[in-house]
Amino acid sequence: MTKTVHVPLDTRAYDIHIGQGLLARSGALIAPFLKRPRVAVVTDENVGPLHLEALRAGLADAGIEMSDLTLPAGEATKSWPHLTRTVDWLLDQKVERSDIVLALGGGVIGDLVGFAAAILRRGVRFVQVPTSLLAQVDSSVGGKTGINASQGKNLIGAFHQPTLVLADVDVLGTLAPRDFLAGYGEVIKYGALGDEDFFTWLEKMGPKLASGDVEARVEAVRRSCQMKADIVVRDETEQGDRALLNLGHTFAHALEAATGYSDRLLHGEAVSIGTALAFELSARLGLCSQEDPSRLRAHLRAMGMKTDLGDIDGSLPRAEALLALMAQDKKVVDGQLRFILARGIGQAFVTGDVPPQKVLEVLHDALAAPRK
Repeated sequence: MTKTVHVPLDTRAYDIHIGQGLLARSGALIAPFLKRPRVAVVTDENVGPLHLEALRAGLADAGIEMSDLTLPAGEATKSWPHLTRTVDWLLDQKVERSDIVLALGGGVIGDLVGFAAAILRRGVRFVQVPTSLLAQVDSSVGGKTGINASQGKNLIGAFHQPTLVLADVDVLGTLAPRDFLAGYGEVIKYGALGDEDFFTWLEKMGPKLASGDVEARVEAVRRSCQMKADIVVRDETEQGDRALLNLGHTFAHALEAATGYSDRLLHGEAVSIGTALAFELSARLGLCSQEDPSRLRAHLRAMGMKTDLGDIDGSLPRAEALLALMAQDKKVVDGQLRFILARGIGQAFVTGDVPPQKVLEVLHDALAAPRK
């Protein structure tokens, strides 16, 4: 069972294939885009041992040769040193502008490799082969690429659309439960920001998704990708509607910075907490009823996910320091921080009209809540 989502961006249009066995069919799917039968693949130390040889075999079935580079796993890899290492390696492989680079991994590898492809020879094509749920539903789609800076997350990068996305749901079976649920935080985000029917479907089907139901996983990835594709087509470079996809991320990126981009808090976990905080802020501003953040938190908790600052191990900075970290967010315009808030489940919108004191109030209360 394979489903396809088309992203109609004129000359940069591409397909997202979602289903089982796509690594085995990778050669047949990628071959039409190649001018010569060779690709360069970048992966990481966690993903490589699990999936690199399956990808190699799939490519070989179509007569495609593969060279590969393995980078360390983890958020710290989205940095200048590893970007430089990747670009140097690609140049050593004599990758030409007509060639294709493959990103085999989660969001870190996809973002880094996409950025490397964007700047290599002023733009080389690349294919996303996302191996985490988070990457399949979010970071592999839409062309955002980049690395982190000491000042904040994803502050250095470029918009560079992939040529193809292969989301093989079979690889999700190799994820640790924590990593799968971190990706599920991004899935919930789509329902929360623009599709209450999808959110209701997730409330019913979430446990099946977590337990490995293939049809449910394919459908969740498809609906998430379709929602993101629709928004990206309307606003490719995030001048308006695309900012909706950052629901929860203003809080989340500050929390990731506060925890040192470490395993204390995975990106999807930060998004889960951040989305709950965004709905709490919305309720306190009178934009939605208190039932909405309560409903959101209830589903997150039912899935065993992080929902509160108290779910993060170790100490956190004071509310004022967290607000200062939020001020480094990419969504700052003319010095004013923009938030994605909601008038209800599925009714998100972008605004800069948020009193900082109200944000501090939400953060103070969240920090003061009893730890679980």
